[in-house]
Amino acid sequence: MRVLVIHNQLWAHYKSKLFFEIHNCLKKDNPESTFMVVHIALHEASRSVMKDDENFQYDYPYQVLFNRSLDTVSFKERLPALLKAFDDFKPTVLNVTGYFDYAQVLLMIYARRKGVKVVLSSESSTMDHNRSALKEKIKSWIVNRADAFFCFGKSSANYLLSLGVRESQIAVRHAAVIDEDIIRKNYLEAKSRISSGLSRNRKFIYVGRLAEEKNLELLIEAYKSVSEKISAEPWDLLFVGDGPMRQTLELLSGSYLSDNRIKFAGGFPWYKVPNWLADSDVLVLPSKSEPWGLVVNEAMVCGMPVLVSEKCGCAEDLVMNQKNGFTFNPERPKELEAALRSFIENPEKIELMGQESLKLVQPFSSKKVAKEMVACYKKLDENSK
Repeated sequence: MRVLVIHNQLWAHYKSKLFFEIHNCLKKDNPESTFMVVHIALHEASRSVMKDDENFQYDYPYQVLFNRSLDTVSFKERLPALLKAFDDFKPTVLNVTGYFDYAQVLLMIYARRKGVKVVLSSESSTMDHNRSALKEKIKSWIVNRADAFFCFGKSSANYLLSLGVRESQIAVRHAAVIDEDIIRKNYLEAKSRISSGLSRNRKFIYVGRLAEEKNLELLIEAYKSVSEKISAEPWDLLFVGDGPMRQTLELLSGSYLSDNRIKFAGGFPWYKVPNWLADSDVLVLPSKSEPWGLVVNEAMVCGMPVLVSEKCGCAEDLVMNQKNGFTFNPERPKELEAALRSFIENPEKIELMGQESLKLVQPFSSKKVAKEMVACYKKLDENSK
């Protein structure tokens, strides 16, 4: 069995973790197999400054076609490069990770004509932005060129089903993985340091870009509204991340910012985020639109409850109302206020809800998902003979 994965960029730490686990699984259970990941480019232009991620290297066989940003690689460049990489490697199974890239679409068609089985990894979900009927027809035609599918979760699986994919073709339904080992380890180490320090107010925490689609103005307004109405012990609100909305959000915070009740920590690399999670109690993700929301996985492997907008792709898989947190309509402030109030008035539920988070996130273990993917590769390879 010869498995070739096509991926957009080398800078993608959680995807690299998954490729590392797939490689390890193949070495252990299918030592006669050969595995290769072809990255089209080094990174997206917007990610070029994220050098801290080079602290973590994942060992798996890979090749980078263009040693520059993905944004600068044209279709005319990537298509012949992908075809050459395919012909050089001679795979029996091809796994493409971007049906929005027409170079990869043509590679899928080329592979099928060569008798090679095709797996399509899909992150798109029913939670994405509205689409035109014509685009949906084109996508339906494209995805049905694949033999099997790896999905982030229920929402992405349901989207593929709406495009005409058969239920039996969806081989993996929990592909939204993180590096749970490092996240959990760094969280526990930080938690140990913090627990021996001074007492603190409880905190809600948001982690991500400070951008309009994240709906952070709603979060601040809901937090301020609840804080003004309750008599329970005060909670703080922490933002970890940076982006174009920061100044607007700071102005909106008003006296809560000067009183240090609302705090903006700035941006940090992924492996330092657990330090901030350890100093917080409940994660909030209020996005208007979010294909998934991997920060929810991060908080849950740390044993934290979560408040997640129902417009996030992860909500259906990872949040059970009143079990490990709450979902809410991001267009209805009162729903978010009620969820915030529930934690403020019932802090004793935090630990139990955090334990439920640990249970719910288990199917998204990178090792477990890698084994499921390898099983799919093997089945396709056997069926092609």
